[in-house]
Amino acid sequence: MPDGVPVEYPVQVEWEGGMRWRGGPANGPALLVDGERQAAPSPVDALVVSIASCSAIDVVDYLEKRRTPPSSASVSVRFSRAAEHPRRLTDLHLAYRVATDSPREHVERAVQLSFDKYCSVAASLAPDIRFGWEIEVSPAAGE
Repeated sequence: MPDGVPVEYPVQVEWEGGMRWRGGPANGPALLVDGERQAAPSPVDALVVSIASCSAIDVVDYLEKRRTPPSSASVSVRFSRAAEHPRRLTDLHLAYRVATDSPREHVERAVQLSFDKYCSVAASLAPDIRFGWEIEVSPAAGE
């Protein structure tokens, strides 16, 4: 496909009753979303999980390319929403915990690059949403 030409990605969502929906790429794996947060995360929870996992994928990929892959990694997120409908996201704070032999500066660089350049989920959101983060680095397991 030529550069600059948008690529379309088909996704199908099917109602499963109540506020539950299952969806994913056509003929691919699906996830469950529940507006009542009983059987699955809500759509907003799923969006926040998507932001955190998108960024975490970038961070792990960056560290692997530096030949200092993490032995474990996790991201906890606190977020705020507007009081009035559509109650959109207003603030997100991500706490990264990464066990790696990479220097802290490399982990910080990986997170910064994720939000500045690579995380397509975060980049797709309104530009006025505030993102903040903190990083905890520990030695890789097995040392």
